[in-house]
Amino acid sequence: MGIGMNLQNYFPVLMFIIVATGLGMALVVAGRILGPHRPYDEKLSPYECGFEEFGDSRMNVDIRYYLIAILFIMFDLEIAFLFPWAMAYGTVGIVGFVTAMIFLLILTVGFIYEWKKGALDWE
Repeated sequence: MGIGMNLQNYFPVLMFIIVATGLGMALVVAGRILGPHRPYDEKLSPYECGFEEFGDSRMNVDIRYYLIAILFIMFDLEIAFLFPWAMAYGTVGIVGFVTAMIFLLILTVGFIYEWKKGALDWE
């Protein structure tokens, strides 16, 4: 089995990428050409929420906001990694169980560390 045989296995993937890219670009161009383009002052204004802008858009944001966002992403990814483990629980055996428990232990230690540092205290 040579290298040519291995590359032939990836040809459908290459075709999928080419067709998906071409279709995506064609739809964007078609939307730009066929869609209405009637800009007006209010539509082009940066804020359409009904309020006049206040403050500077480059103001400093409290670091705790980012810590909460990182915690959210961390636990969101934890769930994303635990779903496949839960679905294959019967087939992974003791090695899979121990691996998942080590993963959960590391996340729990990180969560306790953030809790003790006061990242979850919002004043």
